[in-house]
Amino acid sequence: MDVRPEIYSTSLTARLCGLLARDTLKIAEKKGHIIPYYTEEIQEFERYAQPAVYRKEFQTSGYTACFYDAGHIPGSSSVYLEKDKQTLFYTGDINTVRTELQNGADTDYPESDTLLIESTYFGKNHTPREVLEKRFIESIKETLDIGGKAIIPAFSIGRTQEIMLVLKKHGLQAYVDGMGVDVFNIIKRSPEYVRDILKLEKIFTNSNIMKPEQRKEIIREPAVIVTSAGMLNGGPVLYYISEMGNDPKSKIHLTGYQVEGTNGRTAIERGYIEDRNEIKHLNCRIELFDFSAHCGDAQLKDLVKKFCDNGTRTVIPVHGDNTSGFADWVKEEIGVESIAPANTETVYL
Repeated sequence: MDVRPEIYSTSLTARLCGLLARDTLKIAEKKGHIIPYYTEEIQEFERYAQPAVYRKEFQTSGYTACFYDAGHIPGSSSVYLEKDKQTLFYTGDINTVRTELQNGADTDYPESDTLLIESTYFGKNHTPREVLEKRFIESIKETLDIGGKAIIPAFSIGRTQEIMLVLKKHGLQAYVDGMGVDVFNIIKRSPEYVRDILKLEKIFTNSNIMKPEQRKEIIREPAVIVTSAGMLNGGPVLYYISEMGNDPKSKIHLTGYQVEGTNGRTAIERGYIEDRNEIKHLNCRIELFDFSAHCGDAQLKDLVKKFCDNGTRTVIPVHGDNTSGFADWVKEEIGVESIAPANTETVYL
């Protein structure tokens, strides 16, 4: 019996999944962890993943489905489902704010009986992007002015490319190192998923893409280096920290949320990281700039209002620390049913 599921994604998402799956396998093998799957299974996924484009319906397992741009990372999708005259819209990770890399999520949504919405930043608004960029750029320039190195750890998908665009916008030249370069090369094959591929191509050049043998030379002088990994748990950033971590003039400019238990969180809270079972105390400075790819509180609430004004009767907040609080807000402020399911709970619509 054929038990393969039907797999649909944007073409870019499928390619990025393949890249991340291979990287996960490489890390598991290197660290001696249990191998979660094999190369052959990645290849099988890539063969059977069926491409779908935004705003074009397709049929799967008895459902009518349609993808909408989620604005989270290039290729990310929100999903609309319809069956037996019942409809559901799932935002997934979503960002409605325009950035240097992306235009933000689609805003012309279909009517939907049920809204399944992420709630990562419910109750917390982001710093306005223009204010955040100003502080970020000022911090980097300050670091360079006193002779330090500005190390910018960034997530490989979306964040590295966004940060490179922001730096260029403000007249700063930067080197780029790590998987973010591989992601850029994949994005080039799907230019429709970013705002301006030509601008992006001008930033990723042979002169600023770092090769491993160049790292030691570049780090000798003040420089701006965008590198993986975004939470300091691996990748080239650990080399740079080993070289400049004791330099009080230099700075680590974190660019995203640091999960509890990661080196990034430990560095912020305790001033050290762990690299190959060795504790490394940091004398360099550390700052966090949250270039989030999620809606903030105001955008989440605007989404709920827009859907409910368009006929949504049930809102289900997921993927957040306070889904019950979000559900209470929906019931009290909007006046529609809202459910915050617990893990393993089944919800009948």
